[in-house]
Amino acid sequence: CADWSTLMLQIFISLMLDDAGVETAEEATEPSEPDVNELCKDMFTKMAVYLQGELTATCEDYKLLENMNKLTSLKYLEMKDIAVNISRNLKDLNHEYASLQPYLDQINQIEERVAALEQAAYRLDAYSKRLEAKFKKLEKR
Repeated sequence: CADWSTLMLQIFISLMLDDAGVETAEEATEPSEPDVNELCKDMFTKMAVYLQGELTATCEDYKLLENMNKLTSLKYLEMKDIAVNISRNLKDLNHEYASLQPYLDQINQIEERVAALEQAAYRLDAYSKRLEAKFKKLEKR
């Protein structure tokens, strides 16, 4: 503040005219000196309030981030539990599928035999139709 008031005094002196009605530099600084000090105090008070507000906002931001991190952590724990349950159920299903595998193999074998039997039936049907046609041909003679 003292440097600032000295600077103001120099500016005032440089602008001062040598008229008789104008106050001298020393007369002008004495009454304004308490005003400059008050202005400096006011500026520092307001700056302190501003900085306090900035620090409070930053602190609130960090609290918000902390809460968000806690909620995210809880969500990840829930997702982990869900994944563990899915994994357990998948193992159970794989175990059940493995226990059913012999029956599924039997079904596949039966299906193959039925398909082979069906082919044999088609061949037998075709053969019987040819025989019938030969019989009718011989019967007409």
